[in-house]
Amino acid sequence: MAATTEAPESWYLALLGFAEHFRTSSPPKIRLCVHCLQAVFQFKPPPRVEARTHLQLGSVLYRHTKNSELAQTHLEKAWFISQQISQFEDVKFEAASILSEFYCQQNLVDSAKPVLRKAIQISQQTPYWHCRLLFQLAQLHALEKDLVSACDLLGVGAEYARVMGSEYTRALFLLSKGMLLLMERKLNEVHPLLTLCGTIVENWQGNPIQKESLRVFFLVLQVTHYLDAGQVKSVKPCLKQLQQCIQTISTLHDDEILPTNPAALFHWLPKEHMCVLVYLVTVMHSMQAGYLEKAQKYTDKALMQLEKLKMLDSSPILSTFQVILLEHIIMCRLVTGHKATALQEISQVCQLCQQSPRLFTNHAAQLHTLLGLYCISVNCMDNAEAQFTAALQMTTHQELWTFIVTNLASVYIREGNRHQELYSLLERINPDHNFPVSSHCLRAAAFYIRGLLSFFQGRYNEAKRFLRETLKMSNAEDLNRLTACSLVLLGHIFFVLGNHRESNNMVVPAMQLASKIPDMSVQLWSSALLKDLNKACGNTIDAHEAAQMHQNFSQQLLQDHIAACSLPEHNLISWTDGLPPVQFQPQNGPTTSLASLL
Repeated sequence: MAATTEAPESWYLALLGFAEHFRTSSPPKIRLCVHCLQAVFQFKPPPRVEARTHLQLGSVLYRHTKNSELAQTHLEKAWFISQQISQFEDVKFEAASILSEFYCQQNLVDSAKPVLRKAIQISQQTPYWHCRLLFQLAQLHALEKDLVSACDLLGVGAEYARVMGSEYTRALFLLSKGMLLLMERKLNEVHPLLTLCGTIVENWQGNPIQKESLRVFFLVLQVTHYLDAGQVKSVKPCLKQLQQCIQTISTLHDDEILPTNPAALFHWLPKEHMCVLVYLVTVMHSMQAGYLEKAQKYTDKALMQLEKLKMLDSSPILSTFQVILLEHIIMCRLVTGHKATALQEISQVCQLCQQSPRLFTNHAAQLHTLLGLYCISVNCMDNAEAQFTAALQMTTHQELWTFIVTNLASVYIREGNRHQELYSLLERINPDHNFPVSSHCLRAAAFYIRGLLSFFQGRYNEAKRFLRETLKMSNAEDLNRLTACSLVLLGHIFFVLGNHRESNNMVVPAMQLASKIPDMSVQLWSSALLKDLNKACGNTIDAHEAAQMHQNFSQQLLQDHIAACSLPEHNLISWTDGLPPVQFQPQNGPTTSLASLL
């Protein structure tokens, strides 16, 4: 009892010191830490100490235990008590922020919103917390796909930061808003906003790391905007600037002087996360352009960096980066003839999605799309159709929808007996009329699909028109895979028509381009055509050389086909609903035919 007559600081600091010692022990002794903090209440502390202790207890229980009920009780008490105390901003707003985060984790989003709204309303005299809480509520709305409310809040934040004299934070709010507008495809609003952001970023003089991080944010938005539009060639200057920018950031030290304006105490992303993000957009560009070895190189670098970061950092954005990287490299593997590796990486994406419901919700459609592409590569057309159909039901993203429909149309063309469904799909992706997206790449692919159908129907002049349109578009933006596919198909048409010279003029560059990508299927197709062409022209030696090439490609593809179909993960092709299966039963052997490739 004697302790209660002493100054409260002594017993309080002693208990706090013990609690912190136990929390930071290796390994942490959380139970003892909680006991020390709970002991504070035995001394009937004043309201400030009581509120702070409830906040500390709630935070420790939330972050380090599964006792969510007790964590919620302490965080709610911290928020309630701190609102009655003046001049107590840090505890008050941290309690609101963590309590809202806790509610969201427990799927109690409707409980989180009023807490954040109230905190935003009473924090206008505390610039740091006002901006942080606006970002937090905007993020909550964005996660709920309510992008209009999120954009409104970010607009409010940008104006507040301008009034508070922080152009840096104003730029962060505006760039965040630009990112959401890009997601909503509101391109007429994006362009003036990005122009304004570019001016603010270039004119702002301040902390070098903050300035460069704003430039990275700005350039990432520009690059992804170009890539979304399928403009692989046009994006190159922006991508080069972005790569130079990240090199500059990596040479700067983090120990720069902190901003004096409390409204500017924000970082967009840690430096290490920005490096991974730049690798990621480089991989996206390389894949679209058909530089698949370059995509592989940057994927390896990025995944290595991610593994190191994930040992120290549990940030969910790292898993998102990992999944997007894997999605892109899987598509590369399917093109380069490494189906077995692609399938194992699809399984890896499944495992990552099992660990995070939000990740699965955001990537389920992509996962089924990848399985559909894998099914095409191993000639399981019924499964491909089922996977693409499942993916279409799961996405509202227009570009992904168009990509899926384009691939599903290719399945129907190969099957040859799905005319009604095929024409229904082709009406929805007509490149000559009301094409659903602005993507240059997808529109060029839609022309190719029309050309492929006309070829199978024997309407060769019509096929040539469509394929020349694809070539014109793919050459304009360096879309190497579409160029190679169009050239080899045109070569095939000219061969069928008996125009061997023109056929050769198409097939030789197709083979060269396919080797550079490298695209195994186009190499297989080109070598078969070169064999027949040279044979028809009496070039025995060249025909023998082409036949040998064709044999080599066939053997490589056959071995990879058998390896992929023998993996237990091959059973994923039957999964079209719910969470991905955890266990895979081993296959007895390949159940599919390679005849369509050979």
